[in-house]
Amino acid sequence: MHPNSAFDWTDRAEMLAFVAERGFAHIFAIGAQGPRVAHAPLLIADGKAQFHLARRNRAAEAVAGNRVLLSISALDGYHSANWYVSDDQVPTWHYQAVEIEGVARPIDSDLLVDQLDRLSAHFEDRFQPDNPWTRAKMDPRRFDAFTRAIIGFEVDPTAIRGTRKFNQHKAAADIEANVRGQSEAGRADIAEAIRLNWPGK
Repeated sequence: MHPNSAFDWTDRAEMLAFVAERGFAHIFAIGAQGPRVAHAPLLIADGKAQFHLARRNRAAEAVAGNRVLLSISALDGYHSANWYVSDDQVPTWHYQAVEIEGVARPIDSDLLVDQLDRLSAHFEDRFQPDNPWTRAKMDPRRFDAFTRAIIGFEVDPTAIRGTRKFNQHKAAADIEANVRGQSEAGRADIAEAIRLNWPGK
């Protein structure tokens, strides 16, 4: 996470809500063959992170039963040094991110199916609410073949760290200029994040 404490994000419930909303993670682990990273959708359930990987994924052996780091990020963008009133500034990058650390415990097939049902329901409700996909639309034997090809995991976090880096440490005149610059560049989302995260708002 960013070392400047101005960007610290410490509200655990807020961070987990962000992770649940984003629903996708980079999963880092170190196995016998060295460092590995996997990319997977995930859920938050009872404060724990749940995800699944293809058994053939080369990261699966490094993840199973081992300490992992989940990295979840969103809402990032470039910031030109021209978008300041103050002199002697440099370009930067705005972003928000959460890291979840813990041991990835493999789960049994019943819990895996439950995870898949909840995962699809979560995203179908968001993107396909009028005609959601469910596994009832599949031949049960075909669904079973798919589930045998993946392995599910659950991580009970031992640490959760967050960063929201949106120039919170800048003066009011620079913040106004930042918002204007990002808005003119078509990044109304970044402009709004700068507004919302500035302590002087």
